[in-house]
Amino acid sequence: MVLFYTAYTLTRIILVQDGTGPAFAHADQILGVERYLGLDVELHLNQTLLSVPWLARGANIFYATAHFIVTLGVVVWLYRYRPEHYRWLRTSIMTATGVALLGFWLYPLAPPRFLHSEGFVDPVTALHSLGLYASDASGTLTNQYAAMPSMHAGWSLWCGIVLVRLATQKWAKALGALYPVTTVYVILSTANHYVLDAVAGFALVGGAAWLSWVLYVRHPEPVIVARARIAHAITSRVRRDAGKPAPGPAAAATGGAATRSTYNSGRTSQPA
Repeated sequence: MVLFYTAYTLTRIILVQDGTGPAFAHADQILGVERYLGLDVELHLNQTLLSVPWLARGANIFYATAHFIVTLGVVVWLYRYRPEHYRWLRTSIMTATGVALLGFWLYPLAPPRFLHSEGFVDPVTALHSLGLYASDASGTLTNQYAAMPSMHAGWSLWCGIVLVRLATQKWAKALGALYPVTTVYVILSTANHYVLDAVAGFALVGGAAWLSWVLYVRHPEPVIVARARIAHAITSRVRRDAGKPAPGPAAAATGGAATRSTYNSGRTSQPA
């Protein structure tokens, strides 16, 4: 997970383009679509937040820290206390995060806080508050035009899915339900994202979670057979390189049946 996130962060930086023209042009497109659909609530939320300075400072800190602390905490909790669900949920967030890089590359997007002509104000700058981009150094060490999709929103939805689905305490389930809602409010009101960014982040993580659940938990027959054939091909290659006889052609089918039996027995033995 650490290696993956490091690669993800470095790739985001590499994807920064020399010119910011496309990013601002895309911002105009996003605002145009939202205004047509009646979804352009970002400016109102931004102005309302700035009218309550203590809340704005709290939102700045939340934006800078919760994205990392909460997600990491949920990952560790999941690995430690719900290991039977770790693989499919880990795969889902890694897949969604990897695919998000395509969005950052193909559709660079200037966040609302850069659109001063539209009336947006960055609460970090206006209040001289702590925040993710409070210093010039922190701003240059990341891609500030990687706004579409919003992985702040996507990761918060992933955390919510984990807690609502797997936590046993009611208060933990309630926090899991509230966390994505709070995150979306923060990213919009601090002028770091648009509504469509959050929608895209939710859709990406939701789709990745569903696909991972199907592949890891439902185990459809074609996936089991494909896995067995891949394993057979790898084993045959290793044995051939080592000078050992490869298993017979029936091994893949037998392995697939055995894998199906193992998965089914594992599913029935896992706690609800």
